Amino acid sequence: MAPHANGTNGVNGHTNGSSATSGSDLFVVDSPNVTYTDSEIRSTYTYRTTKVTKSANGKYMAQPVSTVYDFKTNRKVPKTGLMLVGWGGNNGSTVTAGIIANRNKLSWESREGKKHANYYGSVIMASTIKLGTDEDGKEIYIPFHGMLPMLHPNDLVVGGWDISNMSLADAMDRAAVLEPDLKRQVREEMSQMHPLPSVYYPDFIAANQGDRANNVLPGTKGEHIEKIRSDIRNFKEANGLDKVIVLWTANTERFADVINGVNDTADNVLKAVQEGHEEVAPSSIFAIACIQEGVPFINGSPQNTFVPGVIELAERHGAFIGGDDFKSGQTKMKSALVDFLINAGIKLTSIASYNHLGNNDGLNLNSYKQFRSKEISKSNVVDDMVAANSVLYKEGEHPDHTVVIKYMPAVGDSKRALDEYYGEIFMGGHQTISMSNVCEDSLLASPLILDLTIVAEMMTRINWKASSSNGVATKYKGFHSVLSILSYMLKAPLTPPGTPVVNALSKQRSAMSNIFRACVGLEPENDMTLEHKLFM
Repeated sequence: MAPHANGTNGVNGHTNGSSATSGSDLFVVDSPNVTYTDSEIRSTYTYRTTKVTKSANGKYMAQPVSTVYDFKTNRKVPKTGLMLVGWGGNNGSTVTAGIIANRNKLSWESREGKKHANYYGSVIMASTIKLGTDEDGKEIYIPFHGMLPMLHPNDLVVGGWDISNMSLADAMDRAAVLEPDLKRQVREEMSQMHPLPSVYYPDFIAANQGDRANNVLPGTKGEHIEKIRSDIRNFKEANGLDKVIVLWTANTERFADVINGVNDTADNVLKAVQEGHEEVAPSSIFAIACIQEGVPFINGSPQNTFVPGVIELAERHGAFIGGDDFKSGQTKMKSALVDFLINAGIKLTSIASYNHLGNNDGLNLNSYKQFRSKEISKSNVVDDMVAANSVLYKEGEHPDHTVVIKYMPAVGDSKRALDEYYGEIFMGGHQTISMSNVCEDSLLASPLILDLTIVAEMMTRINWKASSSNGVATKYKGFHSVLSILSYMLKAPLTPPGTPVVNALSKQRSAMSNIFRACVGLEPENDMTLEHKLFM
């Protein structure tokens, strides 16, 4: 195991050719629009949309529009490191143990019998995508990670920061998530892992977290950014990495006040850092450090890490950012169910969501300012679905929506979520749907951490441009700094300025899968099944 520069150890991956290049082993696209080289996949893709204009008399005019793009995808999967902010928390210790267990193909005894390591809950590693239809009309599906040469979680090198100096083995015990027999098998390796000192500004998290804070960085906010950048470089060098992804899975912070002259522009937020302004949050410090270091940064908590100045800074540096807040249990169900109900013509008039949980996340959310961050991220997930249906909802109309979170130590990481959906149906009738959802929080969030890491890394290897066939010569470039493709895994998706937010789960997954299909020159899959509907 390769030591970090400061003497701590991370989870070291091992490059495995079969896992690292899985996207090139399952299929080849036979098309004049696709070219394979040893290093790249190049494709020409026709993007078809519909442009809508409104005339003076209020009538819509719909016009089909086609634009041709060229995609270039690097096939070489780099050796990648994942650095977690909050590595010693429930999510960090659980995902670390999970990677070790999968890499070593561990099995363990539980009350329900023998269990085997897996990546269930990961859309990339445990779901499939339709490739097409064979000559007999049978639909052919492949693993999602087989669409392109993607990073395999087993090959990740994991490290990170935490305000607690507890070893990952002890942190795993404190989290009380995994089965004892599994913990026994990974304990020796995890006992060698110790988080790097992290940023701690007490005003941003609940006071009840103070007892954990024995591993904090001294100095100014400007010095904190330079230390984080140095940590990333040292981690990369010590482990022989090609790339690093940084992900925030630490405590929910309170919202930072957005103040003109402080965090509204890139220059102002950098000036605020140097002046040690109180409204520069720890998560924004990590984001700025990563942006300046050219490392993708993803925020898995609900606070407004990406204030306008941080977004502008990312755009200036061409650095990838993504967020906010893992979409794991209750909210994922909500974004799927509300999408279904409204598309079925049922007018939801109220949504009541109640949660109680007993892990450290729940303890931190026991403070109102931190709860308010979570309430905002969970409350906005239906907005675009409501706005899309002007038949049910007139302008300004919106379902009543309330979210309650309570700290109940006895249930630990096994969160209880209770929801009631109340809506109007035919001829003044009503429908009530009540749902009870027991969510083992960290076991749902950990696969999302892996998905976010895999997709973010994948996006660093994709470049595209308008094809010269459109009559305009352009150069290849990467996607926008704000990775909206990550929306499927996040409650409050961050989108580029001026871009609509999409919360509907089916649209989010389609966007992700269809972008990857475009990279290999394949059209979006549709469900018309016209090949089965021909008249004889």
